[in-house]
Amino acid sequence: MNVGRTAKRIGNRLHAVARRFGSGELRMAALAAVAGVAAGYGAVGFRLAIDGVHFVFFGAGAEGVIEAARALEWWRLLLAPALGGLGVGLLIHFLMPGRRPQAVADVIAARAVGGGNLPLRDGLAQAVASAASIGVGASVGREGPVVHLAAAMGSWLGRRFRLDRTELLTLLGCGVAGGVAASFNAPIAGVFFALEVVVGHYGLRAFAPVVVAAVAGTIVSRAHFGDFPAFSVPGLEIASYTEMPAFLLLGVVCAAVAAAFIAGIRTCAKFAAGLPLPGWIKPGLGGLGCGAIALGFPEAIGVGYETTDMALEGQLELPLLLAILAAKAAATFLCLGFGFSGGVFSPSLCIGALAGAAFGVVASAAAPEVGASVSTYGLVGMGAVAAAVLGAPISTILIVFELTGDLTVTVAVMIAVAAASPICRRAVGGSYFTLQLAARGIDLSRAPERAAAAEVCAGDLMTAFRAADEATTIPNARELARTAPRGELYVVDSQGRLAGVATLAQLHDPALGGEGGAALALGDIAETGLPTVRPGDALDRVLERLGEARRDLPVVDADARAVGVVRREDALAAHNRALLREHALTRGQT
Repeated sequence: MNVGRTAKRIGNRLHAVARRFGSGELRMAALAAVAGVAAGYGAVGFRLAIDGVHFVFFGAGAEGVIEAARALEWWRLLLAPALGGLGVGLLIHFLMPGRRPQAVADVIAARAVGGGNLPLRDGLAQAVASAASIGVGASVGREGPVVHLAAAMGSWLGRRFRLDRTELLTLLGCGVAGGVAASFNAPIAGVFFALEVVVGHYGLRAFAPVVVAAVAGTIVSRAHFGDFPAFSVPGLEIASYTEMPAFLLLGVVCAAVAAAFIAGIRTCAKFAAGLPLPGWIKPGLGGLGCGAIALGFPEAIGVGYETTDMALEGQLELPLLLAILAAKAAATFLCLGFGFSGGVFSPSLCIGALAGAAFGVVASAAAPEVGASVSTYGLVGMGAVAAAVLGAPISTILIVFELTGDLTVTVAVMIAVAAASPICRRAVGGSYFTLQLAARGIDLSRAPERAAAAEVCAGDLMTAFRAADEATTIPNARELARTAPRGELYVVDSQGRLAGVATLAQLHDPALGGEGGAALALGDIAETGLPTVRPGDALDRVLERLGEARRDLPVVDADARAVGVVRREDALAAHNRALLREHALTRGQT
């Protein structure tokens, strides 16, 4: 209760401050800076939390977890992720909505169909569960949780300032941009990841605040961790552009790796869902499997940055590259499939670097005249697999460019990404995130339509109607129907509950005896079983019910009493207006 009252007081004060800023670009720039700073500190705090859990279970921080794992007794290495998984399962069971981990897909859903509303409580609970997951050695990523936490911060800030939907969606993207920029020390990539994956467009009104947030998040990260790249990238070399076909071939290989990676996680998740066990136990089982893999390959645990660096530095021979790739993939399948909380970004980068380096070793042996180093192939593979898995080709290319500053290498990454992304999408049906959302019934191709329809409800559209008691005689009903809208009488019982509808044409049916029919009541001839909606039903529900009905749609309250009617043409016109507004929003013109 105290936390709730405090949050409300903060929100009221923020709203008062917002009035001083007025509206428009100045206010959004200020809020974007606040969101970026909050996202930056969220990323810093998240990394420190991971280090803290690592020290408890492994006696070392995230940077030295592989060596620490090698030094552990076998039973401790086996049980750390298993027992930790049970704890994570309980955290998710009691703290997370739907008793499942939250991730980037939930941020995309909040943008697409949730109006930008992402509860801060969910972001904080997800961050705790993810820090615990990574800290105990689970093979999951840290960038996805940071994106979710940062987006929740941006959404909370927007709601406290009572922003409209357009501004709230922009601030959601600002949080994401700040989080990605702080995680990778890559502000340009942060901007384009937010616009490409979360905001969903490059409108000018969203672009400037997202840039401000990314810069703010980067400044916070550099103030705490220094201006260092996320990965150790040694000297890269490409002898000439004649080697580009080799990178095209690598892109095809990476498409197969990415597709297998996505399919492996989904298959493992389906298997885990079919186990007749409580959900909170399953992360412990996945952790036990991850620990067993770590007994032979400690490189498989954690986010995988150390392993990625080893691949990029050319420290691993071909058999070891392939063995670690298989081990890392299997550990990730188990951890994400069995319900650990965490992201998919870091594992996909690691697996891509391993696959690319292995390809480079083979290419160098098969064609010694090829000038590109194994490190270059590793970097290109890292970008290609990650882009295909995430469905974020532009931002992934920019991450590589910011890491290397080498335009030639970036061109090679572009070629590989251009091959990997469409092939993987055709093979599995989408990116990892879009497939997650599709499994929940969210079709992003219809997201703008659904978001637009969610803004209008039946109560906004309903108009007046003429009602008559079901005991009304036919002659009297005819008189009422002559002055009723469209000649329709909505028939109600003695409590006002909707019983059916009768039209003027029905009332003049010769079967009723012309002017006769005095022995019949209106309820005897009314059409019953009408599809209805409630006043609070969204426009998409109204349109669905209109598709089932053969006439206009009655609106009833919770007690089934008729309160209005929605005309088909009014619903369609409202839908068209909402779509036009959504289209203008997407193009940054509102």
